[in-house]
Amino acid sequence: MPFTHDTPKNTGTGQPSRAAPTTPDLAGAAHIWWWQPPQQVVPDDLALLGTDEFHRALGLLAERDVAAFVHTRAGARRALSELLLVPPQTIELGRRRCPGCGDLGHGPPVIEHPQVPWAVSLSRTAGCGVFALAEGHAIGIDVEEVRPMRRTSLYDSVLTDNERAHLLSLPPGPQRDTGFHRVWTRKEAVVKAAGLGLVGTALNQLETWPARPGPVRVLHTHSGRTTVWSVQDLRLNDHVAAAVARPPCGTTPGPVHIHHLPAPPGQPGAPRTEGNRPS
Repeated sequence: MPFTHDTPKNTGTGQPSRAAPTTPDLAGAAHIWWWQPPQQVVPDDLALLGTDEFHRALGLLAERDVAAFVHTRAGARRALSELLLVPPQTIELGRRRCPGCGDLGHGPPVIEHPQVPWAVSLSRTAGCGVFALAEGHAIGIDVEEVRPMRRTSLYDSVLTDNERAHLLSLPPGPQRDTGFHRVWTRKEAVVKAAGLGLVGTALNQLETWPARPGPVRVLHTHSGRTTVWSVQDLRLNDHVAAAVARPPCGTTPGPVHIHHLPAPPGQPGAPRTEGNRPS
């Protein structure tokens, strides 16, 4: 694997400045950055990784998966760098303890430095990586390549009765495939926002109301405690489904701002665009 030619950033001898920048007021908004990951590891991406991330990347087998993981972690730092006006190599990402079991190995991501009052979430799929940020303590994002769904997926333990009935009402093929991935990304965005992931969540009890365009309010229950999430679909490109989950802010959630990060050095990519395009 052509991957060990560089050193993760926090194994070096230089120490970045610990002075915290002035943080912008996000005023209830969510910011989403997305990009097309490269097929091969980019050295400029690799240089931004922390030691733990470097070791996680080494555990992946396919070079495309390594490149997507590395670029997703680097992309998050570049997005934060753009927002905070600090060098991306000074930004440190870690994990909070899992609220279910207290383990640090699979808790939700957190910005360790600089210290800012923001929640973050990351996801990646074939051809797309995403990074979400909002003020507060929780946000969850998921992106999935839209693929032909197996008919058996209609009868496993993922869907509620209402979700299954909705999908069966759609014609088989692209329309049903898109509907299934809408359900899936909404569910995963919620469990990531709750900090628990898929483990310990009864997905067939997590109702996502796929017939409604959204935002929708989704209830998540774990260990007798129910939390409420505002879930919104995102239109990034024609090949993926994506959703973001946030705590509800009154009756209307704040705006979602979508940004496109350019391709890494040496890779083709579209020019940066910025907008407010929730579906």
